[in-house]
Amino acid sequence: MSLKDGLILEFLAEHDLELPAKPLYRNLNRHGHEIGYSTVRQRLGILEEHGLIEKVDEGGYYAISSSGADYLAGDLDVSELESQD
Repeated sequence: MSLKDGLILEFLAEHDLELPAKPLYRNLNRHGHEIGYSTVRQRLGILEEHGLIEKVDEGGYYAISSSGADYLAGDLDVSELESQD
């Protein structure tokens, strides 16, 4: 987990959003968070792999998962995360 992962999770949760990578990147920067588009794309893949976000449709929209919400609430430890292959 990186600081950028927490930023992405918090943004999706706080704003109750479902977004693809490009609009997420644009909105994060619009709200004052300096993060690159390639970083957003990379971190979305890692967060999905660990079950913290989920793809909500085939259009590439992502939302925070219940595990992601648990992680933000402190109810899920990083050591408990495994790839969801």
